[in-house]
Amino acid sequence: MVLTPRDHVVVVGAGLAGWRTVEELRRHGFAGEVTLIGDEAELPYDRPPLSKQVLAGKWPVTHTLLATPERLERARVRLELGVGARHLDVAATSVALADGRVIAGTHVVIATGTRARRLAWYTPEDFEVRNLADARRLIARFDELSTGDVVAVVGGGFIGAEVASAAATRGLRPVVLEAGERPLWRVLGATVSAWLQDLAPDFGVELRTRQDVVGTDYRYDNGDADVVFADGSTLRARCVVVGVGAQPNVEWLEDSGLVLDNGVVVDAHQLGAARVGAVGDVARFPWPDGSFVRVEHWQVATDHAGALARYWTTGESAATLIPYFWSDQYGRKIQVLGHPHPEDDVVRVKDTGEGQWLGVYSRRGIVSGLVALNQPRALTLSRSLLEEPTTLEAAYSRSPWSGPTP
Repeated sequence: MVLTPRDHVVVVGAGLAGWRTVEELRRHGFAGEVTLIGDEAELPYDRPPLSKQVLAGKWPVTHTLLATPERLERARVRLELGVGARHLDVAATSVALADGRVIAGTHVVIATGTRARRLAWYTPEDFEVRNLADARRLIARFDELSTGDVVAVVGGGFIGAEVASAAATRGLRPVVLEAGERPLWRVLGATVSAWLQDLAPDFGVELRTRQDVVGTDYRYDNGDADVVFADGSTLRARCVVVGVGAQPNVEWLEDSGLVLDNGVVVDAHQLGAARVGAVGDVARFPWPDGSFVRVEHWQVATDHAGALARYWTTGESAATLIPYFWSDQYGRKIQVLGHPHPEDDVVRVKDTGEGQWLGVYSRRGIVSGLVALNQPRALTLSRSLLEEPTTLEAAYSRSPWSGPTP
């Protein structure tokens, strides 16, 4: 049923996905009431720059603000910030808040995102980078350190690599402690992780793999810590940052009746129930191969918001979603289009020989994704390979990565 001016949409989660949903509802002409609930007291802001430009000292935190005064005026949104949601009544489309209040609407959007995954040994003295408070705290610690001081980064994935890059830019000495054989193995696969394995050392960052960290010991008065390994050895560090993935914020929905399976399970229109949608990192949505996936990417959050707003305001379905993400690490830009599996085949189709290349993933002969290192133009030119099922043979024949700018 299409929204009318009498409807009231309650959006739970004031991150990118939640804020974009508000903006997209207004962009599609919704004139009813919109309430945005967020557990942080901050106005909606962009998170990816926190581990990139902000941590490196290139941006002030104000540059991450999404809800500028002008955008707030256009959004005409009621803000409920600094208070989290504790329960969702699907039938009544009402949200109970931590302070005891209940906000009732006609439609609810779940955009509660994810939080940093914590290992069993994590302590409050350790650092993570998931929100603005985390970034401010880590920047304050970095500001206390001197050139060459050791920063231990537990986890060599995207967040870990970005934190290590920022630390190196500040003149600190990051040591990345990766549990696997190589960083990004489980995300990009064995072949691409091998292509990327020299990025850290080439940038002057020490990378240690197959590291079994079992704890941190803050025995020193100046905030230093010993990172403790399973074999009993230690690494003395002036700062320990943990970046080992994320988990969806769905606990408040456990008695809601929605289907929860590593996120909120939704249909092709982002709906978990007739008048309840879920968008962004928290949504587990159908993929063309029949599976359900949850994708923690900036672009997916934006696309989900637009798709749900369009469906609720016009009844129309959105275009096919093509996931996209990027990571700035060790002085390079990694970009990925599509949703390739780590087990997919992959081959380089464009390589300058100077650390710039494009790879094409395929699954059972069909193109499943693209990965680029410092090749943004070639990646953009190749997007058409994912707009409809394309065989690897057809991809070679078309060779769009070598064509003119579209």
